[in-house]
Amino acid sequence: MVTLHRGFSLNSLWLIIGICVVIFIVSMVNPGAVYYYLGLQPAALASRPWTVLTSLFVHASPWHLIFNMLTLFFFGSYLGRLVGEAKFLIVFFAGGLLGNAFYILYAFFLGSPYTIAVGASGAIFALGGALAVMVPKTKVIVFPIPAPIPLWAAILGGVVLISFWPGIAWQAHLGGLLFGLLAGFYFRRQRRVYWL
Repeated sequence: MVTLHRGFSLNSLWLIIGICVVIFIVSMVNPGAVYYYLGLQPAALASRPWTVLTSLFVHASPWHLIFNMLTLFFFGSYLGRLVGEAKFLIVFFAGGLLGNAFYILYAFFLGSPYTIAVGASGAIFALGGALAVMVPKTKVIVFPIPAPIPLWAAILGGVVLISFWPGIAWQAHLGGLLFGLLAGFYFRRQRRVYWL
């Protein structure tokens, strides 16, 4: 059984997507300035603290942007219809911030604090994690798999496959996913609904 939240509009979701697209267009003109001032560089966090948030809106390539925005739209609109706009925004931003915190900690202790990270993937994995708990058996199609698979398998498989490619900030994915899973359990328990 799935119940939908009546107080959800796509306005905040479209706003996030719009900001990402505008920043990407600007980055095509002057990528160095955009990555420097908006990208997350752990070593420069004290002088540019806003980047822990702004980095969520910056993307490194057209494919990075397209893939993230499509996934954000599908996960975000589904989660928003289940829990409402305010909770959708909390999961998105808190998941993104926790993902960035994981990236920062890893960079200082095991990686390079001078590498700049960009992208909304940690926040998107938070949305996916919440959905994987709330509606785990929902069937999705993931290219190139020719048959529908359960949402929980797609999310966990995505973490494994995408996160360990070279140049990917898997720490942000993991942090976002963990927050999303916790949020999903909270929402599920709060509503006392059995999810399919």
